[in-house]
Amino acid sequence: MSKIQKNRTTVDIYGQQYTILGTESPSHIRSVALLVDNKMREIGSRNPSLDVSKLAVLTAVNAVNDYIKMKEQVERLQLELQKEKD
Repeated sequence: MSKIQKNRTTVDIYGQQYTILGTESPSHIRSVALLVDNKMREIGSRNPSLDVSKLAVLTAVNAVNDYIKMKEQVERLQLELQKEKD
């Protein structure tokens, strides 16, 4: 069985240090962490009374919502492309 190399990258998200282990490059992991940090700060600035756990859940909900919208858009574009090929 081949062993996939995993990178260990320490990032800062909303003032907390996290060590993330993944197969992606450290720069990719840092980019993801920066997006999460920015989104948490954006939501937190609009809702300063939220505790960190609720802020994290709202950030996750926003991220999954964006993911679903993009996934649906990709599926629509793939259907359009397939129709043009047929």
